[in-house]
Amino acid sequence: MNPVLNDDDLRRFGVGTYDRWTAMWNGDVGLAEEIMAPEFTLRYAQAGTEAFDDVRTPRQLADIITSWHRSRPGLRFAAEATAVVDLGFVDGAPAGLVARPYVASFADQDGRTVARSGTDTLRGTGGLITEVWSVSSGAGGRTFYR
Repeated sequence: MNPVLNDDDLRRFGVGTYDRWTAMWNGDVGLAEEIMAPEFTLRYAQAGTEAFDDVRTPRQLADIITSWHRSRPGLRFAAEATAVVDLGFVDGAPAGLVARPYVASFADQDGRTVARSGTDTLRGTGGLITEVWSVSSGAGGRTFYR
């Protein structure tokens, strides 16, 4: 990365990283190798996500996302609202945090669309995602925005 980038460039980088994170969760799992560090930590608070506790590599993440989609046909994620971007340069590459609300939608067993909100916070080091905190409204939850 070029350390002469300004705050607007860092913001665009952070939002772009979050957008690619969302695209990866929507099935573009090849992005895992591009945006994730070779080893990272996932911290998912919602019930039923224990399988993510042991995911540490881009390949493992791609595999679990693929499996997640197989068991939840039609699952789609979309970023919502304004991203909070707190990035600077460390050793010439973007590092820091990007957080943003999202909405996940899917069809229930009766074919009705169900939507749930959450927030993902991504920690980046060296321009790659090294840690993720994710909290969602869960099975009985609702959306942030109507």
